[in-house]
Amino acid sequence: MELIVYWTKFAEQKLDDIFNYYEFKATTTVARNLIIGIIDTSIHLSKNPQIGKIEELLSNRPQEFRYLVYKNYKIIYWVNEKENRIEVVNIFDTRQNPIKMSSFSE
Repeated sequence: MELIVYWTKFAEQKLDDIFNYYEFKATTTVARNLIIGIIDTSIHLSKNPQIGKIEELLSNRPQEFRYLVYKNYKIIYWVNEKENRIEVVNIFDTRQNPIKMSSFSE
């Protein structure tokens, strides 16, 4: 059974931030292609939600967070079986300090 890939408001805001940064620093095309790549990578989760590795830095949370990597970004998600969906909660730039990863709200 396929699950729905649901993006939280926080994750959507991160996508907007990434787009705006690359639109300013590079071009709209570069920004758009990066966002499309991140979203396309997350689509694979609907058929195989366990494909991502467990995110050890978030192991203190009640959910089991996993991640996929696209370029320099971790797509952080968890499987919400109650809602029958995968919740993408954060897009984390791996060039940042990993401690910043825990600053999102579920």
